[in-house]
Amino acid sequence: IFPTNLTATKQFLEEINKWTTQHGVSPLSWEVAVKFLMARKFDVLRAIELFHSYRETRLKEGIVKLQPMEEPLRSELLSGKFTVLSTRDPSGASIALYTAKLHHPNKTGNHVVLQALFYLLDRAVESFETQRNGLVFIYDMGGSNYNNFELDLSKKILNLLKGAFPARLKKVFIVGAPVWFRVPYNLLSLLLKEKLRERVQMVKMTDLRQHLPRDCLPEHLGGVLPLDAHSWNQQLLAGQNGRVDPVDELVGIPLVGTSVHMPGPEAMKLEELISHLSRAQRSGIYAEYDEIRKDPPSPQNYIIPCGTFCRFRTFIGVFVLMLGISVVLCSCCTWGGCGYFYYFFSTAYNQERNRYGDVLCLDQTRVCLKSRKNERSDYINASFMDGYKQKNAYIGTQGPLERTYGDFWRMVWEQNVLIIVMTTRTDEGGRRKCGQYWPLQEGGQEVYGHIAVVNQRVDNHSHYNQTTLELHNTERQVTHFQYISWPDYGVPTSAVTLIDFLGAVKRQQKRAVQAMGTQWRGHPLGPPMVVHCSAGIGRTGTFCALDICLSQLQDLGTMNICQTVRRMRTQRAFSIQTPEQYYFCHTAILEHAQRQGLLTANQ
Repeated sequence: IFPTNLTATKQFLEEINKWTTQHGVSPLSWEVAVKFLMARKFDVLRAIELFHSYRETRLKEGIVKLQPMEEPLRSELLSGKFTVLSTRDPSGASIALYTAKLHHPNKTGNHVVLQALFYLLDRAVESFETQRNGLVFIYDMGGSNYNNFELDLSKKILNLLKGAFPARLKKVFIVGAPVWFRVPYNLLSLLLKEKLRERVQMVKMTDLRQHLPRDCLPEHLGGVLPLDAHSWNQQLLAGQNGRVDPVDELVGIPLVGTSVHMPGPEAMKLEELISHLSRAQRSGIYAEYDEIRKDPPSPQNYIIPCGTFCRFRTFIGVFVLMLGISVVLCSCCTWGGCGYFYYFFSTAYNQERNRYGDVLCLDQTRVCLKSRKNERSDYINASFMDGYKQKNAYIGTQGPLERTYGDFWRMVWEQNVLIIVMTTRTDEGGRRKCGQYWPLQEGGQEVYGHIAVVNQRVDNHSHYNQTTLELHNTERQVTHFQYISWPDYGVPTSAVTLIDFLGAVKRQQKRAVQAMGTQWRGHPLGPPMVVHCSAGIGRTGTFCALDICLSQLQDLGTMNICQTVRRMRTQRAFSIQTPEQYYFCHTAILEHAQRQGLLTANQ
């Protein structure tokens, strides 16, 4: 391992084994760490995300322990349906083969098929050569018919290969696809970027040899190898009895997730931030923000108009999941769940719950209200957002509408919220920016839905108001902070006042968590705090970005504003709305550092 990779492996193990220690399980081994790091080119953050994606995918599917010598897994491994070939492609990549015609959904459940897939791929990537050179996946549809095809299973397999398995997926060859499968795929491929089209290819059986040499293909695919998957897999099983998978123990830990905001390799020290600002100037930082804006709020997104693909959507779902495409389906399409959709945001019934029609709420991070009898929707325009090393530290949301007051307070109640941060006034420039969703006067009481809210106390400060509220079903105290010195689309006149406000918010959160005592068993920093402005993206994103960057600065002496904003926008679409807000994050951090004596005189 190169010195930089050695450092990355140590950092990966340090972060993961903090987590294993908390849960009282054995630490992760060096070999397993390298496997996950190799799959992400030794990018520590991405490798940590992959590790938890792998673990959580297995847990969601109920695959806690893999026992290959026991039924029904043993029979599935020996069925020939899925195997890893004994040869490699010319680049050294392993070749995995799935034979669709051997799958009979009415006989074998998805659970067993996925167990076999996990087991065989785990064995394949134990090889350092496979870790380094990657995996080629052949999806053999030759001789199959519609009865052999199962959408849900295909989605799960391709999702696993896309982002939840520690192997570099180099190519996917779909071989011998029937007509009913080719038509929707060809339509979808028109939407793909060239780079993605090259990664997934549909090829005729006779053309596969143009991509892979004959000596690494089985005979029925035009190669020279006799296909005896039963023998190959039987050989793989030999000596496996009693073997313990090193990740099995970790899979059984309940889902906790990992924050997207972990220190990355491009983090800046304060002096590097000063140099960057000096070199780029305001215009360069604005240009940097413009590049961020060009990124869609999730990997890619396309709007599929009504009538174009509706009848093909079940087939398209297989590929959109694998390639990370975000699709906004038309309102007549009731299908979803393939990842990265704005389906719930865009449905006709939920439209009236959005303050603005262009402030998207991503399905994968949206807050779902708990279901109630006779209610048609669990939707609220609110998104979970991670903090520094803390998953779901915030709920970024729009300023409540009068019709959504009840939903807002339900969310506060259900998510155990202790702090609400409001960074707007209710009216600005003659326009309504947010409803008056809490009783304004001391002693006032209002009922929102099924929750009564009582104003116990108001403390007015120069730049913000702090209101102590009590919620009744049973008693619970929530502190409401309203920052009043921040113009819409603009930035505060002073970074000092905003950072002081942030400090007051965090101190109150800490006091509230301590007051809960043993009642709170989640993250030590407490439940998510609700943060909102009018749309829930501009001032909200700026507030959260500052908190994340200043937390990392305090912890490690580094930060990465650009990376933080990019990652934030994958959870709350369009977070940080203007180049001025993005530039303000830079200057505010330096102003704070100077005030705290973290900069030398000549800086």
